Amino acid sequence: MPPPDRSKLKEKVRRLGEGPGVYLMKDRFGGILYVGKAKNLKRRVSSYFQASRRQKWQQPKVAAMLDLIHDFEIVEVKSESEALLLEGKLIKEWKPKYNTDFIDDKRFLLVRVDVENPLPRFRLVRFRQNEQSLYFGPFAQAGFLRKTLAEMRVRFGILLHDANPRQLSEGTWQLYDDMRAEIYGHANIVSVADYTTRVREACVFLEGKSREWLKELEQEMVAASEALNFEKAAELRDIIFALRGTIERTRKFVRDPLKPNDPLPILNRIATELVLPAPPRHIECFDISHISGTFCVASMVHFTEGVPDKSQYRRYRIKSFVGNDDFRAMEEVVGRRYRRLHEEGRPFPDLIVIDGGRGQVGAALKAFLGQGIEPPPLIGLAKREETIVFSDGRDPLKLSGTDPARMLLQRVRDEAHRFANTYNADLRSRRLKESILDDFEGLGPVRRQALFDRFGSLGKLREASIVELQQVEGIGSKLAERLHTFLQTAR
Repeated sequence: MPPPDRSKLKEKVRRLGEGPGVYLMKDRFGGILYVGKAKNLKRRVSSYFQASRRQKWQQPKVAAMLDLIHDFEIVEVKSESEALLLEGKLIKEWKPKYNTDFIDDKRFLLVRVDVENPLPRFRLVRFRQNEQSLYFGPFAQAGFLRKTLAEMRVRFGILLHDANPRQLSEGTWQLYDDMRAEIYGHANIVSVADYTTRVREACVFLEGKSREWLKELEQEMVAASEALNFEKAAELRDIIFALRGTIERTRKFVRDPLKPNDPLPILNRIATELVLPAPPRHIECFDISHISGTFCVASMVHFTEGVPDKSQYRRYRIKSFVGNDDFRAMEEVVGRRYRRLHEEGRPFPDLIVIDGGRGQVGAALKAFLGQGIEPPPLIGLAKREETIVFSDGRDPLKLSGTDPARMLLQRVRDEAHRFANTYNADLRSRRLKESILDDFEGLGPVRRQALFDRFGSLGKLREASIVELQQVEGIGSKLAERLHTFLQTAR
């Protein structure tokens, strides 16, 4: 394939607008090399094709990428905050080779658990070295993390990197040959199964620490974006994506007990712990998702016999109000779901799980009572303490981190959270993509969607001729002419 035509690329750059947006650098096969955001698209993209700037690139990785760029695509948006969100979504979607993974930054630490070994040890590392080990983090505060690991050694009886256990017989190990076992207060002679239980408890604890920090980072990112500190917000966003990724990768090891051949023992245990009349073969869970009150949506997931039943998943836009009120949103979607089931004479689930604490549970219960409908068993599962909250006034219940009943309920709750966030991201992306056409009169949602289905991106839509626009269903000659003029002048 011939080398890129730099003159054509420079001409394409000259036609760019000077507003904010996201750009995608492509290789000769159309693959995405890099995704970036810009306050001024024309200025930023042009810098990639200026010989005088080439010498100023400090990173060899960036310099190597420049020779591979054969084309680029841009998506214009209305603000830097929209560009920030869209850039993050596209990086997560395409995983471009030249978008630096933040966990390579030496400022941050990971906790590695060598689960491939008979007696896994916990250690601090700065890089992901293999896929056999389990990783938690990244974490920013090295001193705090080292102290946390030391406390975990005492609390859970786990081994750190400096331990040298001795095998006594098949499946039996002596962890320490000095006084440390007495200091730490756990049995020194253990089986592999006994020690694995300790590791699982410690991993559940670490996963909780990761989730706590994730929530704090999300709040900081929103605050930075609202304060127009977009560089800081972008840095926090990258940390959030990396942290979410490690949380997802750790779930398999931590959640293994959730996938037995026969789920009935776990469902029976849930029934026992929650004092249910029967094992909850059908569980439904609700979660609310929004960013500072915008794009407020809800999800409902359905588990049958302990397994996700995606054909019964539902997602909702909040209709009764605009703003940030999780309680009102929860009351609305729970009311809509079970009013419909009630009117159609369809069965309710055996258990309803609400992502949240007393406030969210109270709002869900209010949805039933306001319509005179008898609710099925209903609980809340609050993320921070993983405490089970009952709708009937019973004292909260906190199960062990390794309890399979708690693990299944967490899995249901986490799936609802994932599904809600995915829907929220889809709406944001759709809104960003269509935002410029809000200012064009005479183009409804059907024809707008038809345009994006045909051309795929705002950049390609701008490059379309009047004839090409007319080929889209519903776009006549006059509308095509007006739209073409608008796209060439609107910024």
